[in-house]
Amino acid sequence: MRRLLGWLLAVLPLAAVAADEDVTPQYGGSLNIGTVVVSLSPLSWDPADWVWKINHDTGAVREQLFVGDLEQSVRKGGKHRFIAESYLPDDAWRGELAESWAWEGPLTLAVRLRRGVMFPDKPGVMAARELTADDVLFTFDYLSASPRRIATYFDHIERLEARDDRTVVFHFSKFNAEWAYRFGYGYYSAIIPREFGGVDGRDWRNVTGTGPFKLARYVRGNSQRYVRNPNYWDRERIGAEDYAIPFVDDLTYRIIKDEATWLTALRTGKLDILEAIRWIAVDHLKETTPELKWSRWLSSTGQFMALRVDREPFDDVRVRRALNLAVNQPEIVEQFYGGHAELMAYPQHPDYGPYYQPLEEMPASVQELFSHNPAKARELLAEAGYPDGFEVEVQVCACSPTHMDLVPLLEDYLAQVGVRLLIQPMEYASFLSLMTTLNHGPGYLMGSGHVNPTTTLRKSFKTGQTWNPSRFSDPEVDRKIDEIHRTRDEAERIRMIRELTVEMLDRAPYLWLPIGYAYTAWWPWVRNYGGELRVGSQRPGPIYARIWIDREMKRSLGFK
Repeated sequence: MRRLLGWLLAVLPLAAVAADEDVTPQYGGSLNIGTVVVSLSPLSWDPADWVWKINHDTGAVREQLFVGDLEQSVRKGGKHRFIAESYLPDDAWRGELAESWAWEGPLTLAVRLRRGVMFPDKPGVMAARELTADDVLFTFDYLSASPRRIATYFDHIERLEARDDRTVVFHFSKFNAEWAYRFGYGYYSAIIPREFGGVDGRDWRNVTGTGPFKLARYVRGNSQRYVRNPNYWDRERIGAEDYAIPFVDDLTYRIIKDEATWLTALRTGKLDILEAIRWIAVDHLKETTPELKWSRWLSSTGQFMALRVDREPFDDVRVRRALNLAVNQPEIVEQFYGGHAELMAYPQHPDYGPYYQPLEEMPASVQELFSHNPAKARELLAEAGYPDGFEVEVQVCACSPTHMDLVPLLEDYLAQVGVRLLIQPMEYASFLSLMTTLNHGPGYLMGSGHVNPTTTLRKSFKTGQTWNPSRFSDPEVDRKIDEIHRTRDEAERIRMIRELTVEMLDRAPYLWLPIGYAYTAWWPWVRNYGGELRVGSQRPGPIYARIWIDREMKRSLGFK
């Protein structure tokens, strides 16, 4: 019976599946998620620590001025899949805490906040009260004062003003094309109450916000549990009616270190959704658990080995190009990924539309970097003064099964041109700390989010940026990145971004690696869901708030 139901779900036309979702939602039950970062525990609960993952961990609790508009999702007849890590096209976002906004001049933006949005009572932190403009000002000042803030991130904002309790005015010192992202739906702009300044922000027990859930429990390395906020302001339209959300009583992020364990948790129904599955496990899961529903997506995380250009031997572009030529990129796509990867999809992502330029349209010098030419690699190394190659220390995060499997391949390819890798696997916190404190080695194998078309250039290549692990620095490149951000005309901005992307690929501060496809799987009792992953920077909370569990179907499939 289970296999027959799985087959029927697999062959149903999309229209039938979509129509099937237009039913009366059910309240109650629990939702268990293996998220896109299923193996990672939170690094900090304090936004002043400027950790990239905090929107994922608190995005169901803390809200932002803007959010992805799920009414524009493919599942609801729109054109957006909401997969991108931190990119929302202009027609894909709406106000969240912002009710409306308007430019009052070239450098003045007025944001009107929603009325009646409440912070819940939080013992030891605050009494229940309504969100006001002062909370937005407090959040901005709290982040700006942090010694860990990203350099230049808020440089375009001169000051904020509370015109009244519900109106925040942004006074810009210069235009920034990322204005909606930087303090709207980005990584570091979740609005916190002004009372937060009087508590320990690192303690999960002090996390509070206006969102659909409240953080109830956190066990490091095990789980994060959230419970329904009964007084949440937003609603979800199903058919012709609006419903209070969230639908589920509680939501749990399972933190699971081992890949085999999280796949077993999905098969046995302990996870309702597993958001990131490697291609190698998909066929077996489809065979053993045919009821699962699926979504395939190109990873929004770039894969590369950062080569520290501030140290020998990687201060020489010939050496950097040699490493790229030594690695058989097409073979990695076909053999390592089984064809489930794109040869070149970073720093720009194909989902960025005209911002993305396919490899076949790029100059021959860029295309060459994605070919396999060990003979030329040896020639370049000899020209650079390394005819016998060299040894290089490379750090890799043990948290990534893909990277741990990829390391031996890279080691073998590079050994063939005389470059010997000294591999240092590390736990995530230590691995990341090395980079953020500039103590990482000359080689650093990592994944880094594409983010959006402009940020991917700024964070990866601008002088002094936290997420610039190659330590690349060039005043002319810095100038070009600044000019891109100041450019209002999108067509001109697209031209500039494509041009600079080609330049940076050609200069090879990274050993570029293919970008793999991933899969999301979920049980059919998960309703009002179509594989969406994010509605802002790494933020899934609003998606989960709109899911309900068909408990009768779950029981009929043999699960409690």
